[in-house]
Amino acid sequence: MNASHLLTRITLTLALCACVLGVTTTAAAQGLPPELEGVDIIEHLGDRVDRNLRFTDHTGRDVTLGEYFSDGIPVILTLNYYSCPMLCSLQLNGLIDGLQGLPWRAGETFRIVTVSIDPEEDATLAQAKRDTYLEALGQGDVDWSFLTGDESQIRELAAQVGFGYRYVREVEEYAHAAAIFLLSPDGVITRYLYGVQYRAFDLRMAVLEAGEGRVGSTVDRFILSCFHYDPDRNSYAIFAFGVMRVGGVITVLLLGLVLGLLWFRDLRRRLSGTLET
Repeated sequence: MNASHLLTRITLTLALCACVLGVTTTAAAQGLPPELEGVDIIEHLGDRVDRNLRFTDHTGRDVTLGEYFSDGIPVILTLNYYSCPMLCSLQLNGLIDGLQGLPWRAGETFRIVTVSIDPEEDATLAQAKRDTYLEALGQGDVDWSFLTGDESQIRELAAQVGFGYRYVREVEEYAHAAAIFLLSPDGVITRYLYGVQYRAFDLRMAVLEAGEGRVGSTVDRFILSCFHYDPDRNSYAIFAFGVMRVGGVITVLLLGLVLGLLWFRDLRRRLSGTLET
């Protein structure tokens, strides 16, 4: 690698680190190199992805995106590329750390779909990467699909979720940011989680939110009502009104229980007095 390529790579790496860490000030944006123009994430919350988009899965089978939205569970979507030398590995390893802290395995309450943004990559490479990450996850053959596809289909999906990326010829790599996308069972974008580390709690809340009340236990849904997503912190924070609402429900239930016990005790006393007379 010559000095020019090395300098370009270092510049891109530093700039991408700024993007990943959430440096979004005007000054920072103006300092980005031309190679990173358009490398951004623009949220399309509430939009629906096109389920007719076509890809090839890690087994070499032609699939449509809609096949992953056919049984009522949400999808964690990631856009990466399998020959990525650094950022993709950091992101997917961070996702694995978060997944290992969940009470569910992929395929039970959610599934994961990773799509390569490099149209030159094929199913053989996708399968190899899948094997690597499933081994690292340590939960067996879970429902995590690794897809490849034509550039038109990849670009369309990326545009629909607001994922901007760019191929940098000088270093033969893709410049992109790091985020995962939560999609409802109907393919609606419900949440973006940014960075290369994902707390298990944030993943759990995001999956429950994406599930639209169809996944998780009653307790999970009560917990979700007490938290809301804080974009400044890129995590779920306690929601005062939600806590008050749940507290109110608990108070009413306890009050009903106390009144019921008092009524039952009074009824027993009356019955006892009637029998004695």
